[in-house]
Amino acid sequence: MEIKTNFSLKKYNTFGIEAKAKQFAAVHSIAELKTVLEENKSENKFILGGGSNMLLTKDVDALVIHIDLKGKRITAENEDYVWVESQAGENWHEFVLWTIDQDFGGLENMSLIPGNVGTTPVQNIGAYGTEIKDTFISCEALTTINQELKTFTKQECHFGYRESIFKNEVKDQYIITSVVFKLTKRNHNINTSYGDITNELAKNNITNPSLKDVSNAVITIRQSKLPDPKELGNSGSFFKNPILLKTDFEKIHHQFPEMKYYDVSETEVKVPAGWLIEEAGFKGKRFGDAGIHKKQALVLVNYGNATGQEILNVSKNIQETIFKIFGIHIEAEVNVI
Repeated sequence: MEIKTNFSLKKYNTFGIEAKAKQFAAVHSIAELKTVLEENKSENKFILGGGSNMLLTKDVDALVIHIDLKGKRITAENEDYVWVESQAGENWHEFVLWTIDQDFGGLENMSLIPGNVGTTPVQNIGAYGTEIKDTFISCEALTTINQELKTFTKQECHFGYRESIFKNEVKDQYIITSVVFKLTKRNHNINTSYGDITNELAKNNITNPSLKDVSNAVITIRQSKLPDPKELGNSGSFFKNPILLKTDFEKIHHQFPEMKYYDVSETEVKVPAGWLIEEAGFKGKRFGDAGIHKKQALVLVNYGNATGQEILNVSKNIQETIFKIFGIHIEAEVNVI
């Protein structure tokens, strides 16, 4: 394991932002991770996974530790379910495709989400009616202070909408090293409740979809709406969909009756941030090399040489405009560094 200095992170973040790490080390085992933490106690540390959910606005004045732990295995199974453990450095989409190839159900609606397995519980990632918490059993994490391994159960992770204990109470205190999922082996709960999936399946005359059919539909939908980070720098959805109290929403909805929304509880509704951004006139706009994708208003993009600060400025402009027009605050989903 080599520690490099003044290391470019351009290939390690999906926005393709040019930023330097003061120091950089890639670790391929828990032993290496423990060693680099133990030997660099006095250094500030920055933990890097797949680089898909962050915006670098400056150089990182720290030791960047890239978690590159690989491997997956079945830890238990019965007639109905299988427990699968994946190491944190596995590519999420490749892992999802592997589970589908084994005919293990539960992750198919989250196909093609960028990033690595280890960061999925941090955000409680989700798409098309499913979230990580639906199949999550536990994760193993290493403390940054004394290098002890701890297992976090689903209950201990305090999952919420794009939230977890790792973003809040224990932020920067643990490094996730592996995740265990409980997946179905039969009687799969095929979720095609989202209209986009239903329409895509109907287009292909599929009335009794398999896991693979749902995954293929999701991939097609995402590819039609979202740019490939390898071709156009982005981090997927930049903003969370705001959740409002129904009492507050009703006042806003009275003023904007065409506003889309979804009930999330008896007292709350979710408003699509993409709709708000598009209505505010930002979809497809470009500010130098920073801009908003022409097909999906939720996605901010780097057209080539945008700095992280320029992309952040665009996001702030969007937030301020949305609040001015609708009185709704939209939060960034990505981590701004």
